[in-house]
Amino acid sequence: MVALNEMNKDELTVWLIDLLADMFELEKGGLSAQSNLYSDLDIDSIDAVDLAVKLKQMTGKRLQPEVFKNIRTIGDVVDALAELSSEHAI
Repeated sequence: MVALNEMNKDELTVWLIDLLADMFELEKGGLSAQSNLYSDLDIDSIDAVDLAVKLKQMTGKRLQPEVFKNIRTIGDVVDALAELSSEHAI
């Protein structure tokens, strides 16, 4: 399990870029927080669901559907994960 509350946003970004590169066979060098999941990375809705499931498996935390549907960039995913982490901090 990945401990989200032990990572800052920069570390989360690097972790997420590694995950996306691995899952979708992308070049890490072309990925940044500003990369659009749909237009830049060609991730479709099925891929997005796969990503949400993988994030839950790896973190133990679930992004709510209303949050996930507003995500457009890698940075948006990082922000959502960081918020999830802070909501569940003790």
